[in-house]
Amino acid sequence: MAAPEYVPVSLNEVPRLKEPIPAPGHWKADRPADLQGGQPHGAKFGSPGPDQGYALTLARRFEDRLQVPDGEHAEDVVAGCLGVATKRSSLFGRAPVIYDLELAFTLWGFLDQPPNELVEFRKPLFEGARHHYWDQRHICDLVPDETIRLTPKQVRDRLSDWRSLLFL
Repeated sequence: MAAPEYVPVSLNEVPRLKEPIPAPGHWKADRPADLQGGQPHGAKFGSPGPDQGYALTLARRFEDRLQVPDGEHAEDVVAGCLGVATKRSSLFGRAPVIYDLELAFTLWGFLDQPPNELVEFRKPLFEGARHHYWDQRHICDLVPDETIRLTPKQVRDRLSDWRSLLFL
């Protein structure tokens, strides 16, 4: 509440005038650590994208749907498929969504009954993937961009010819 005019006020309590702040000047990436031309791409760089850690939260929604046979571990499955899911999300320039994980789990046959040859092929790939980053990268690198661009339903429909969906 404002004080009447006859009440003495010290200089510290007098309202201050706002000092105008000039608009910022033009900015350019000229510092040594700034990226020139975007994120680097190539072998062992991965697929950078926004908020990729959210894929771990989404993966929990598949815990009851994953079909992990004896001899395989759900943690290895999630670790191996996360790279595929985040590769898909970064290809589209966005954070992971549920369909990225659905595509990855479907592609490797963890949501439906996969062909027996796919099960035999994936078993050594996913073994211990939760502990080894380079195994996770290898799983992700086996999936071409053409497959990544498909919908989960298209992958499910083409799973009988699973070799055409991977770099083999």
